[in-house]
Amino acid sequence: MTASFDLDSTRTAAPELLRSVFRQHAAGVAVITAAGAAGPVGFTATSLSSVAAEPPLVSFGVGTSSSSWPVVAETEYVGVHILGEGQHDLAATFARTGADRFGPATDWRSGPEGVPLLGGVVAWLVGRVAARIPAGDHRIVIAEVVAGDPSGGGRPLVYHQGRFTALRD
Repeated sequence: MTASFDLDSTRTAAPELLRSVFRQHAAGVAVITAAGAAGPVGFTATSLSSVAAEPPLVSFGVGTSSSSWPVVAETEYVGVHILGEGQHDLAATFARTGADRFGPATDWRSGPEGVPLLGGVVAWLVGRVAARIPAGDHRIVIAEVVAGDPSGGGRPLVYHQGRFTALRD
């Protein structure tokens, strides 16, 4: 079988092309957290990936211009939270610049290794940072899982076409 391409719609590689293509890719939504000297930090991530089972490793990307990056750049442990389909507001809060992410409206507590843990999530992990790899204007963080809880239950929140949404049956 021969693939057909519409060469007239082909674009040169650029940030806009990458964003356009990845709007077509549905991704799970996670919030990454870390404890900082001035208080907890966190951000919404759609780049979470399982890297290896032995040892258990996960990865995610974080922009070096992110307000969370200075803490993530130095911390030993991070929290990884899988959001549920009803947590659009939580995802938006942690994605929004200048938001009071750990204010009174956010259900959270200090967990293993002092990592801020969000309440009501589908599942969470705490990982020890094993590497921070430069990748353009981001860093890929690899963390070895040291604790977690998969028992939150529910269906995951996904990100597709530039918005948070739920899976359909």
